[in-house]
Amino acid sequence: MIDINLIRQNSDKVKEAIKKKNCDPKLIDKFLKLDNEWRAKTAALDQLNAEQNLLSKELASNKSEELLSRAQVLKKRVQEVFKERNDIEIKRNEILYRLPNPAFDDVPIGRDESENVVIREVGEKPKFDFQPKDYLALSEALNIIDVSRAAKVSGSRFGYLKGGAALLEFALIKFALDVVMPEGFIPVIPPVMIKDNMMRSMGFIDRREDQDETYFLDKDKLYLVGTSEQSIGPMHANEVFNEEELPKRYVSFSTCFRREAGSYGKDTKGILRVHQFDKVEMFSFCHPDKSREEHDFLLSMEEKLMQLLKLPYRVLKICTGDLGNVAAAKYDIEAWFPGENQYRETHSTSNTTDYQSRRLNIKFKSNDKKQKAQFVHMLNGTAFSQRPILAIIENFQTKKGTIKIPKILQAYINKTEIE
Repeated sequence: MIDINLIRQNSDKVKEAIKKKNCDPKLIDKFLKLDNEWRAKTAALDQLNAEQNLLSKELASNKSEELLSRAQVLKKRVQEVFKERNDIEIKRNEILYRLPNPAFDDVPIGRDESENVVIREVGEKPKFDFQPKDYLALSEALNIIDVSRAAKVSGSRFGYLKGGAALLEFALIKFALDVVMPEGFIPVIPPVMIKDNMMRSMGFIDRREDQDETYFLDKDKLYLVGTSEQSIGPMHANEVFNEEELPKRYVSFSTCFRREAGSYGKDTKGILRVHQFDKVEMFSFCHPDKSREEHDFLLSMEEKLMQLLKLPYRVLKICTGDLGNVAAAKYDIEAWFPGENQYRETHSTSNTTDYQSRRLNIKFKSNDKKQKAQFVHMLNGTAFSQRPILAIIENFQTKKGTIKIPKILQAYINKTEIE
């Protein structure tokens, strides 16, 4: 949620910022009109409450019919204005929640993912003396990924990880924890079902396309998380950190659920884009002055994990039109998939500034006692999802159809090859 005072004081700047995110700047004018009405009703309500207080003092010593009648009329008027103000506030907040987090000034301006900027390529792409296969052909031949039986049991966009693929996932989870925990990350396994108000506060159901992407259990009024950051962020709702506690870092593991509503006909083969997957996620609550530094740190951790695996990848700086509502800045990592002869996304890391913490009311107390509590900045970044498993399968394939296990993972699996 954008700071209301920023909209009031710099409406033109906010209009320009949200336009870069493909959001209609006319929403700002609608918001300000409702905000002015809300402020007028608030002032009127304050005046009526003051009159009530004075009248109450008079009634303490004089309960005349005239004063009692005035009190009844005043009470009714207070209730009417209170309701009028609340109705306006609901409409005003509906617009406020639709406004995206303004992007940082150094974020590339672009309409969609086609205008994201590659900032570096890292690692040497493998060279084969044979035609490399894609992960699904290799996995089905080795019987380590089974989509046909998953379709029989659950439908499309599901898969069984078996044998070596399952072992790779367990290894990646433990490997990720071993790498990030020394940096102060607290491991946590969060709930995968969260309340409506918590999902809304995280900013993931403000738009129709976001709602279409989520699974909602209507009977229980609970959402299934699409990423564990959605349940990590609200952990500290309505809490206040001490400044010395920051950054507060978590690394979480959870199963995630996505409808993939906007991807019909896209990546329908295999398990690159599925309804259910597991993910290890890094999350940080930090001081506002250090969130850019923290964002670079999260990206460096993602790159460290990829480099230790010896997977070739590239880093993209995400443009304004592809940032989504929540992020002010975002990086993606795409691993090289030689069987498909293209890069595919495996990681992302976002700085959401105070957009989520403002909704969740998560603050910190400064060591300077004269300063008021401020909203923390919140950041997230992928450690591993299941996609790097697919990148490993393609990059470490052999001519005989087996998969070499990256050296860093061999001790976790007690094998050197999947065959």
